[in-house]
Amino acid sequence: MKKLLIILIFLSPFLAQAQGFQVNLQGQKQQSMGGTGTGVALDEASVFFNPGAVSHLEKNGVSLGISPTIANSTFESSSSQTQNRTNSPVSTPFTGYAVFGREESKFKFGLGVYTPFGSTIKWEDGWAGRFQLTKLQLFSVFIQPTVSYKISDKIGIGAGFVYGIGKIDLRRDLPIVDGNGNYSSAKLTGNASGIGFNAGIYLKPIEKLSIGITYRSQVNMKVNNGNAEFTVPGSLSSSFPSGPFTSSLPLPQVISIGVGVTPIEKLLITADVNFIGWSAYKELAFDYENNTSSLQDTKSVRNYKDTYAFRLGGQYSVKENLRVRAGIAYQLTPVQDGYVTPEVPDANKISYTAGIGYKFADKLTVDASFTFEDYAKRTDTNKESNFSGSYKTYIAIPGISLTYNF
Repeated sequence: MKKLLIILIFLSPFLAQAQGFQVNLQGQKQQSMGGTGTGVALDEASVFFNPGAVSHLEKNGVSLGISPTIANSTFESSSSQTQNRTNSPVSTPFTGYAVFGREESKFKFGLGVYTPFGSTIKWEDGWAGRFQLTKLQLFSVFIQPTVSYKISDKIGIGAGFVYGIGKIDLRRDLPIVDGNGNYSSAKLTGNASGIGFNAGIYLKPIEKLSIGITYRSQVNMKVNNGNAEFTVPGSLSSSFPSGPFTSSLPLPQVISIGVGVTPIEKLLITADVNFIGWSAYKELAFDYENNTSSLQDTKSVRNYKDTYAFRLGGQYSVKENLRVRAGIAYQLTPVQDGYVTPEVPDANKISYTAGIGYKFADKLTVDASFTFEDYAKRTDTNKESNFSGSYKTYIAIPGISLTYNF
């Protein structure tokens, strides 16, 4: 039983979507351009992409956006060659930004409310890995008040405080059968919170070139008073007592460098490089309030590695009120061989993006984007569970936002 519980609890609720299903969904213009945005002052989403660029925005504004995310993964077992698929519902990450400041002031203030990690992965009933995972639902929201200062027409700096809140719902079957032939199950739910900051500098040395550097700190999401619920035969209920648990899970620091170049009047070309400090995630630990000989506090080695993402995008002004955008990105996985799991069927991925922006009036703009994520096929045997097979994942993400400037 102790071995069973060690296998049961090694999953990582917050990091499951943090890389394997992470998509850059913090602004429709930026999404359309391969997720670039560090080195340009495009719109209110600079609150996230570069607080230093906020002071260089020409107008105040409020922006609301949503990006329905449709993820599909398949798994082929190494032993039986059977294939299983996910049956995940559509998740809806959202963004909300506000930027304001007096025209004559060098200060601008901003507020960002966005969902950097949030999705659901649900495998079909009776799949080969039902004892590894049946469902994982994650929802997180970051709230970021921000201040930005325009040192000169060529330099802006800014920083924001980040407060993160989240919810988890993790489920799997247990290889224990009751008198009716039904498998037992485990369900872990809880709320979490953490704090961090986002800081950046924006440089515009010449009219046709802008540069940005940002640092988003690590956020340790702490799960306090989570609830572990086990549905098992009555004879085993004392061995699997439901009750509280605690855990702490790191969301990594990110260092970004970006540039924006305007080679001709109507064309903007952007590029970003992101360094993601996933090496902070060395192990996952759960502390259960109700311990038994079968339910002990657990630690599981994860050994994630630091990684990079490379992004390229462009925007072309067809007319004064119409802009088209496109981009591409390549992101390396932090999950090393031997550590791939059904909730993180992760691999190196390439993203193809496109979008359009239309200004209906002097103060009202609609931006839309579409992102397609293609993950490389990944074959692996997990060192702890010995679960072996090949994963393949695709993600489609349409998105739209409405911006009101004043």
